[in-house]
Amino acid sequence: LFYCSCSIKFDKKNIFLEIFLLLNYKMAFVGYLYTSKSANFLQKNVFKNYTKKQGVCGLNASSDSDNSKLAEALKEADIEARKIREEAEKRKMEEEKIRQKKQMKIDRLNAIPEEAEAGTVEEFMYKDGVKEILEKLDTDLVGLIPVKSRVREIAALLVVDKLRRNLGLDTSVPSLHMCFTGAPGTGKTTVAMRMGQILQRMGYSRSGHLVVATRDDLVGQYVGHTAPKTKEVIKKAMGGVLLIDEAYYLYNASNDRDYGQESIEILLNVMEENREDIVIVLAGYKDRMDKFFSFIPGMSSRVGNHIEFPNYEPEELLGIAKVMCRDLEYEMSVDSEPIFFEYIKKRMTMPYFSNARTVRNAVDRARMRAAIRLFNKAFDQSSDGMVSKAELMTLEKNDFVSVEELNALGDNAIVE
Repeated sequence: LFYCSCSIKFDKKNIFLEIFLLLNYKMAFVGYLYTSKSANFLQKNVFKNYTKKQGVCGLNASSDSDNSKLAEALKEADIEARKIREEAEKRKMEEEKIRQKKQMKIDRLNAIPEEAEAGTVEEFMYKDGVKEILEKLDTDLVGLIPVKSRVREIAALLVVDKLRRNLGLDTSVPSLHMCFTGAPGTGKTTVAMRMGQILQRMGYSRSGHLVVATRDDLVGQYVGHTAPKTKEVIKKAMGGVLLIDEAYYLYNASNDRDYGQESIEILLNVMEENREDIVIVLAGYKDRMDKFFSFIPGMSSRVGNHIEFPNYEPEELLGIAKVMCRDLEYEMSVDSEPIFFEYIKKRMTMPYFSNARTVRNAVDRARMRAAIRLFNKAFDQSSDGMVSKAELMTLEKNDFVSVEELNALGDNAIVE
């Protein structure tokens, strides 16, 4: 109105137009003020509320994580408790089975009359072929009375154990691991082979075969090589007998890093864990084996049978020579026996004597001399070239090395 009153020219249309414009400007200004304040309000309040809500959400997320961990811990504790209950129930069931098994044995034994018979020893000895093997051992091995007696004791234990089993009495596999001590050529390998056959016939081994091994077969040359070699030999001997000749060479006391110790540890474990499927025989000189056992006490405690093989007497070695000739379908002439007897007596006093092995070498030498003798005779001009069966089967006295020939070589000579 003030603007209108101050106008020089009064015009109704102009006045209304000016008022309309003035009101529009005022509304625009008020709108601007309102928009600015709204923006400030949103910045101050809405952002603050969003920040508060974000913080609350973070607390809720942390709380949910803690709850999840707690749930997992409770779940694991529940699983452990269930496992403990299951183990306890399993042990209880096993104890109950053992108790029932024992009660069944007691009931079965009570039901067997006192006069009941499990069978005769002779029957089991003959039926299982044990008697045949023992007789063959007597035939093949001359002398060695203590060794044969101990083998018979072991066979008797196995037979009686089988008789007990036949009646349902408690039985357990005895410790059959052995130690054979003695000089070379005293029959250790032969006895080990026969023991394997006895165990197989009695059902204490699957095949009863014999595997002979030395340090070179068991111990490797570098790290990681010994275990595979030892396990491979053991695998071959499973179900039979493993004879480790000169077993004391497995341990080297002067070298802590020797790989033989690893082989010994594997053998100790097998002797304990697989004693029902393999028999391990350790062989060697007595004094060295005793020293070996002093270094490895765990080995000695696992060997239940120690058998000493004595050296042969000259008369026994002559008998061994006859047995070897018989097996080869030869015969020693009557004149040749004294020659061989004197030879073997002299040979026993010389170096590198090896009992039956020395006898075998002497017999092989006699066979070679006999072949040369027959060959020269056949090509002789006065001969018709024919050779008889008796000549082919007989070893004459000149075929064997005599004492005079040994004396000519000297006491320290290396002879066959």
